[in-house]
Amino acid sequence: MIRGGFRLLRPRLAVLNGIAAAGGCLLAPAGADIHLLGAAGGGVALLAAGGSALNQVLERDLDGLMERTRHRPLPSGKFTPPAAAAIGGICIAAGLLLLGRAGGLLPPLLGAAALAWYLGVYTPLKRRTSLALLAGAVSGAVPPVIGWSVTGGSPDHYRVVLLAGLLYLWQIPHFWLLQRRHGEDYRRAGIPLFAPGAAAGVRSPVFGIWLGAVAAGALLLPAFGMAGSGTIPLFLAFPAILVVLAVFRAESAFFSCVNLFPILIVLALLAPR
Repeated sequence: MIRGGFRLLRPRLAVLNGIAAAGGCLLAPAGADIHLLGAAGGGVALLAAGGSALNQVLERDLDGLMERTRHRPLPSGKFTPPAAAAIGGICIAAGLLLLGRAGGLLPPLLGAAALAWYLGVYTPLKRRTSLALLAGAVSGAVPPVIGWSVTGGSPDHYRVVLLAGLLYLWQIPHFWLLQRRHGEDYRRAGIPLFAPGAAAGVRSPVFGIWLGAVAAGALLLPAFGMAGSGTIPLFLAFPAILVVLAVFRAESAFFSCVNLFPILIVLALLAPR
């Protein structure tokens, strides 16, 4: 039951979203105390966990068709749809309450909007078009905006817009690699694949251009004073490492490296400016 609960709530993904929200807090000119960091990170992590549970309720038929997901709690029968929906709803309510108590009305509104977009737009769209991931990435870019708003910042400020834009760009190669690794599963479930230059894999020119844009965008962080100048070598080394991995076709290591990018960004925000 406990293992089923973990698979339902996907805590690693939830924590990653919470870290992104904490990154938004760290951008605040006046800084953020530990209580605001905890509220933003914890609130967004709860929203992500609840969203994962509701997503699995909506996609339980597809999950049962794919090898990667057929052991999830709903297709395996460990949880019923009403039970999973109730658990997801409790997590979402707790997350919204935590964000509201810490930052007023705006943070929970942003969180609710991101969830509505993810569950109401991206989830059904994924069955119809490969371009759904372009829509789904919007939800993944919202956590830092929520964290920023918890500190009282306006969501249209250039600092948080840049950070959210970086996370949006990063999600495209991330999801593309995920689809490439589990392409047979996606085809079995009838999910259209987003695969520019699929035969070339990580050597695809389109894929390379997209990752180049992510790396170039990261260099804007120190350029705008959002990260210390000491992070510049780090951001230059990141694409160089990816190029080496692509040349040697080390796709698993490439995938892991791409997945570490959001954590790299948050660490850069912690560096002395």
